[in-house]
Amino acid sequence: QVHLEESGGGLVQPGGSLRLSCRAFGLIFDILTMGWYRQAPGKQRELVATIGSAGTADYADSVKGRFVISVTSPKDAVFLQMNDLKPEDTAVYYCKGNSGSDNYWGQGTQVTVSS
Repeated sequence: QVHLEESGGGLVQPGGSLRLSCRAFGLIFDILTMGWYRQAPGKQRELVATIGSAGTADYADSVKGRFVISVTSPKDAVFLQMNDLKPEDTAVYYCKGNSGSDNYWGQGTQVTVSS
């Protein structure tokens, strides 16, 4: 079992930055990939960024060039540096870990971009 805890959300003005953190506890050596997803009110949860065991990162087109995902080795923490934030980035952000056979989710952290 893996337990994930996110932190770092909050209220920020457009153009500002936030850094989200996600700590993993438990069988962290089972984790193959980690990622960040988000869900805005009335919308489906969507992929923001993922990072694999080789360190290869993938990003949603909407955040490319603005967000950077990074992970520690072993995978006991994953971070999301968010720059040039826009109101449309407002959502609950969730951390996800995948072991190949199981998916693990954190409880989510709210990010609100507003002036």
